[in-house]
Amino acid sequence: MLTHILKPIQLGTAQIKNRVVRTAHGSYLGRGIMGDDLIAYHAARARGGVGLSIIEILAVHWSTPSTINGFAPNIADGYRKLVDTVAPTGMKLFQQLWHGGHNALPADGSPPWSASDLPSPMFGQVPIPMTKAMIDEIVGAYADMARRCEAWGLDGVEVHAAHGYLIAQFLSPSTNFRDDDYGGSFENRLRFLEEILNAVRASVSRGFPVGVRVAPEEIEGGINVAETLRIVQALEDRGLVDYVNISLGNYQNFAKIIGGMHEPAGYELPTSTPIARATGLPTIVTGRFRTLEEGDQVIRSGEASMVSYVRALIADPDLVNKTAAGHPEQVRPCIACNQGCLGRVMEAPYHLGCAVNPGVGAELRVGDDRLVPAVMPKRVLIVGGGPAGMEAARVAALRGHKVTLTEATADLGGTIIAASRAPMRHGLRDFTTWLEEEVYRLGVEVRLSTYIEEGDVDAAEWDAVIVATGALPRMDGVQNSNPGAPILGMEQSHVLSSNDLFLGGPHMLGSSAVVIDDSGHYEALACAEHLAGQGLAVALVTRFTSLAPRMESPQMVEPALQRMTGTDFTAHLRSRALRIDKNSVHIGPVYFRSNGGPTTVLPADTVIFVSQNRSDRALFTTLAGRCADVRLVGDANSPRQLPIAVQEGHLAGASV
Repeated sequence: MLTHILKPIQLGTAQIKNRVVRTAHGSYLGRGIMGDDLIAYHAARARGGVGLSIIEILAVHWSTPSTINGFAPNIADGYRKLVDTVAPTGMKLFQQLWHGGHNALPADGSPPWSASDLPSPMFGQVPIPMTKAMIDEIVGAYADMARRCEAWGLDGVEVHAAHGYLIAQFLSPSTNFRDDDYGGSFENRLRFLEEILNAVRASVSRGFPVGVRVAPEEIEGGINVAETLRIVQALEDRGLVDYVNISLGNYQNFAKIIGGMHEPAGYELPTSTPIARATGLPTIVTGRFRTLEEGDQVIRSGEASMVSYVRALIADPDLVNKTAAGHPEQVRPCIACNQGCLGRVMEAPYHLGCAVNPGVGAELRVGDDRLVPAVMPKRVLIVGGGPAGMEAARVAALRGHKVTLTEATADLGGTIIAASRAPMRHGLRDFTTWLEEEVYRLGVEVRLSTYIEEGDVDAAEWDAVIVATGALPRMDGVQNSNPGAPILGMEQSHVLSSNDLFLGGPHMLGSSAVVIDDSGHYEALACAEHLAGQGLAVALVTRFTSLAPRMESPQMVEPALQRMTGTDFTAHLRSRALRIDKNSVHIGPVYFRSNGGPTTVLPADTVIFVSQNRSDRALFTTLAGRCADVRLVGDANSPRQLPIAVQEGHLAGASV
């Protein structure tokens, strides 16, 4: 029973209808302004019952362009439209005010501004140590932007003083090397933030909520929990803020800001709770919370006043309403894979998405609330019970079609079954379990252990067929570094795929293993961690310049390497396998395009070959000429990542 999280709370003059908060997070949907896609994204969560949304960083000054720029022409029009759109729902809107310091690059190519001349760990450009005139200019910019936010109709503002951005660069002794009034002692390092908050307070009306976001950096020489608490207490004593939003990490510790599925719910509580319990101010805490029950328990125990649900509400905008209505089992779960949210922000398409919710970032066009009921229900056959097939079945059933879903194996889940057996990846099954429960709830006829061939499909029986037969491991030894020279010895019994490793019966693995990675995704690293965890000496051989480079943006690589500390694990970068023998693998550098270069022999009782899989298109090819409406989705179309598979399944179910 929820006893606290749905109760209102007062922040300054703003009454928040419940304790569910969406803290600020970069979506890149506005492309510098408050545009229609960004408004629709927030409006969907407002309709879903959220109490407070803190809008993503608003750049206060031209020297720090970002996802929304306060200096953009006509920026006020978009904000007023957002306020008008959200107002009927009762969700309050606060705006986070931001300057990136050395972690943002001016559009004109001039140097970034910072407390000292320490370059950004991300961009590497040496910044200008800010003069007193520059400091005063930025203080004024914060004040002006706060004043404008109130004029636009927003309900409050939050000053971002965390995560290694400009204010944190002044606060932290790890980035502030100044010897003037803004460096050295605690009071001096606090001065910049104090001046900003005083100016912000003076620029808005009495009682207009002003908050601050802080974060222990948890790096050597940085801001720790004790110093963060000291900052909060100083701001509280001086009456500068109405609430504190407590996060964790910075750019040197980025994986802690947005913890992956290896982190438990509430993983930030050990660092946020001492701060929250020591201050008399209302507090917001973050940390991969997924259910309202988790947040309710945090508030009941006095660990926070409000709880942030960013990714959980990306996955399901209706989290609050569904739970309050007594149907928490219908909430689409966030699996914290970070592939659709963080991954898509930092790589193409460079805006927010979601692995489990294809409507994110496309709320005006895609989503369950955009589905059109079928005018004439069709008989729809879906072949393949992986994520793409189940999503297609779910959506087609929601529209009123009569859906039959077949799966060749005894279980639904597809490739997620194998992937979820990798270390710290069991959370993947939360999504496929939800899909399975939904297709049954919606009346889909599910036929397990049913292998469909061409002769099993009567074109007259089905109005539409969706083929989601997935992909199979490619075990031909072809490596993209030199595709004309496949690895010799691939036919031996100790050469396995990742499917063999995670789904096969017990293997005699021996004492050493080589994992050959030709894909650059997480799969090979997961195999290596699994084998190292069983005590094998593991060597990972990859043609890339880093480990799992295509999974760096979702922040999965460093946590895995940290977990493998103390194991017998080595990596061979920019290398390719040449030949597999009974107990060894011969490798060489990729920059030798023939086998005449230097070689290294690695011991290998077991060899795992990870490459791009090969689509299973056989059924689609045979049905294409026989059935009037045949669609191909997911890995059967082309082996890619989970977000694309789910998206294709959704679009097929929505259009059939």
